[in-house]
Amino acid sequence: MFGGGGMNPRKMKQMMKQMGIDVEEIDAERVVIETADGDDLVFDGADVTKMDAQGQETYQIVGSPDEVADAGGTPSAVEGDSGAAAIEDEAADDGDGTADAIPDEDVALVAERAGVPQSTAREALEDADGDLAAAIAALE
Repeated sequence: MFGGGGMNPRKMKQMMKQMGIDVEEIDAERVVIETADGDDLVFDGADVTKMDAQGQETYQIVGSPDEVADAGGTPSAVEGDSGAAAIEDEAADDGDGTADAIPDEDVALVAERAGVPQSTAREALEDADGDLAAAIAALE
């Protein structure tokens, strides 16, 4: 997952827990991804993992689509699909409908750690693309 190579899985899980990352396997029977062009990807029996890191949920789908349904809903075979497809969807919605906004919890944390007003903390987080450590370092 993070390039642990020969790292002990128990040690990797412990390190992720210390970093505040919760990982959960989801027992999904079928996953459908609806695309804008109407060719939907259908995964039967894919491995789905949900990762929650500081309030941002990421879903990872590993598998090959078994069929593609066109705009009319007619499934067609996928030619030449082999290997694994990993598709991630990050959803960090702060309530105003924007998926890429900085969560209020992150702003509060940076403001507290750096001893600055929340408006300054939000600007630092935006400049650091949401990276908490980089925002705090820039303010100190």
